[in-house]
Amino acid sequence: MRQQQEYVEAAPGIRLWTERRGAPDAPALLLVMGAQASGLGWPDTFVDALAAQYQVIRYDHRDTGRSTSTFDQHPYPITDLAQDAVAVLDGLGVERAHLVGMSLGGMLTQLVLADHPERVLSATLIGTCALSDTSYETPDGVEVPVGELPGIAPEVLEVWSRPFDDKGPEAELDRRVEHWRVLSGGQLPFEAPYFRDLERRIIEHTGTHIASTAHARADDSHMLRTDELAGTKVPTLVISAPAEPVFPPPHPHHLAQVIGGGARVVEIAGMGHALPPAVQAPLAEAILGHANSTAGR
Repeated sequence: MRQQQEYVEAAPGIRLWTERRGAPDAPALLLVMGAQASGLGWPDTFVDALAAQYQVIRYDHRDTGRSTSTFDQHPYPITDLAQDAVAVLDGLGVERAHLVGMSLGGMLTQLVLADHPERVLSATLIGTCALSDTSYETPDGVEVPVGELPGIAPEVLEVWSRPFDDKGPEAELDRRVEHWRVLSGGQLPFEAPYFRDLERRIIEHTGTHIASTAHARADDSHMLRTDELAGTKVPTLVISAPAEPVFPPPHPHHLAQVIGGGARVVEIAGMGHALPPAVQAPLAEAILGHANSTAGR
């Protein structure tokens, strides 16, 4: 599998680590990870499945992985992270790409979809919520305000509320594995060794076991894109995860409703807010089927 790593300049003083896999003449597919997450959060086996048909790009957000850490000296809003995604495409000479975003990455993908639709061939949104204040309409026709949709599971909030206490790399791996356990949602058997190995490789890639909190502290205002999302014509797929503890159903169906022209919803059995081996093949199949269906548009 062809691989190429390089840095791109996203903004003055900001360099982002990127990796490309797959045939260089294949259509581009950009993977956008969640908050505090390195691009290596997209598992190698999953990336390789997509790279069999596409030139797959993953990258480290600023303040993650090998990209520039700058927040403590120069705070930035979350919307800058969406501009970084466009900067990755610019830096790699990609005019248009299929975008796949998970969690915060799904919000960043919506921002790109809304603000730069000409750069997006298709969008796939995973484990995220709509950047829209439009109410959700239930199958029975009842209007549910956005603020009344289900919130984050208490066990996830409890893990997120714990202060960071540096007790060394192995204790940090324990913390991260516990984090993945609660994010996984409990419908599939939890594979602790898999997530420990994943996080060990991320720590080696980053060069430190101390996780950044920059994205949690960044300004998250000015992210609503109600009208822009309602007007988009970009083909969009929304992944529904029945065990999702962060943005549980019906968030995926609400998201599909606010996308202009409608969006397809595909459920991945047993999936939560994580990418264990059991969900990677069906998820890759759904993404490839969606991207392939837009060819020629």
